Amino acid sequence: MRLGLLAALGKDWKGSLERVRIAEDLGYDHVSTGEAWGPSALPLLTLIAANTSRITFGTSILNCFSRSPAVFAQEFAMLDQISGGRAVFGLGSSGANVVEHFHGVPFEKPLRRIRESVEIFDQLISGEKLDYEGELFQLHRGFQLEYARPRTKIPVWIAAISPKSIQQTGEIADGVIPIHWPKQKFASLRADLVSAAEAAGRADPAFTIAPFTTVNVLDGQDDEAKWRDARQILWFYINRMGVFYWQMLERNGYEAEVAASRKAFADRDTKGAFAAISERMIRDLQCIGPIEEVREQLRERAALGADLQLLYMPRGDVAGVAKQLEALIS
Repeated sequence: MRLGLLAALGKDWKGSLERVRIAEDLGYDHVSTGEAWGPSALPLLTLIAANTSRITFGTSILNCFSRSPAVFAQEFAMLDQISGGRAVFGLGSSGANVVEHFHGVPFEKPLRRIRESVEIFDQLISGEKLDYEGELFQLHRGFQLEYARPRTKIPVWIAAISPKSIQQTGEIADGVIPIHWPKQKFASLRADLVSAAEAAGRADPAFTIAPFTTVNVLDGQDDEAKWRDARQILWFYINRMGVFYWQMLERNGYEAEVAASRKAFADRDTKGAFAAISERMIRDLQCIGPIEEVREQLRERAALGADLQLLYMPRGDVAGVAKQLEALIS
């Protein structure tokens, strides 16, 4: 069982870095951070690269619109050089609201932009001269990205949840970062990735399935509030995050819960929108229970095909977080 963490900068960057170093010492495999409309993810990753020695790290996710493919390559080239080859490039499309109203960039052809960004990124990291003819990018002056390479391939993981995006991920990437993905569908997700890779002529495709994993440890204190937290995140993605997530959950077998929650939300019945999210749905998508049961649920998800489970960094002071991290990985 491999576990990783989703870390944020927080109010105290030194404390955030200390939590990552504790996780590394405990045996966590990976740490990721992302961007939406908050601070840049790259400075925190630079701190992690320079102040750790074993743990891999990456983005989950950067959007494909606010930086050019060459900038992605430049940034990850430096991270990989500093860390001795431990960086992972995590990419996605984000959504129209963030892309157009925070970055001021048209949200057009997101799948195509992801594809071309990855293909250009791979060329530059490999050391090849850049010669690329795409639909969005035409690059023919033969520029090379020169740096002291620890390797000529940086893994690319894509935040993919739709059938077309999963197919494209199989064609161009090395891993997938799904969110709210049912444990019983990790095997079929891998099969879809491998099938797409083989159809695209990729030899011996191997993929890292690295799902966001929500954990709530029940200890007899505020357990009802923790069940509410478990429902809260699903309620939010179903009702407040556009169409992609609730459509994904419908496709994955939760049509009744999604329909009931969305109807209640439309009727301004918040209590009903929460109640519509069933215990079955929560247990399929998350880990919840006493610590021994949570550890067993994490092991079950790993056996079902989750190669690297990305847990949200626990809340609390450094000492409290260290205790929680140790309990989860013991």
